[in-house]
Amino acid sequence: MNYQFRKATITEIPQIWAILQKAIKRRKEDGSNQWQDGYPNPEVIQKDIEKEAGFVLTLNEEIIGYTAVMINDEPEYANIIGQWLTNEDFVVFHRVAIDEAHLGKGLSKTILNFIEAFALSNKIYSIKADTNFDNIAMLKIFEKLGYQLCGEVYFRGSARKAFEKVLPQYS
Repeated sequence: MNYQFRKATITEIPQIWAILQKAIKRRKEDGSNQWQDGYPNPEVIQKDIEKEAGFVLTLNEEIIGYTAVMINDEPEYANIIGQWLTNEDFVVFHRVAIDEAHLGKGLSKTILNFIEAFALSNKIYSIKADTNFDNIAMLKIFEKLGYQLCGEVYFRGSARKAFEKVLPQYS
């Protein structure tokens, strides 16, 4: 498969939002309260893209996934209840969503692998992320890919499980 991972453009907001809307609906159908409070929304996607943090996963030019990827850009992580594995620079990602037609193919893991490559290309060896307590799919992915539970962080009044993965350093 010819997957590409690249920065999103403003003109792609409609396709990205369509993917996220279906993901929001799936979270609700799965009994999760994650993403059921008006977040994320098209304005969030636009801000991601404007600060060059919005990324798409494509297959033959078709957008099939979305995430936001930032470096050292999550103020709430300073307030962790628990302890991070490292205190160095880190890559953080939010809003991972896969197009409904491409579910079950391991594409969230594909996105996380691209994020690891992004981190290493920037000489950063820590990836931090969080998810809702009831997002079973993402919790399983974190476990499979070697993320370690570090504690809890809070967003919009709700506790989230906080994870970190330390990447091997090659000199």
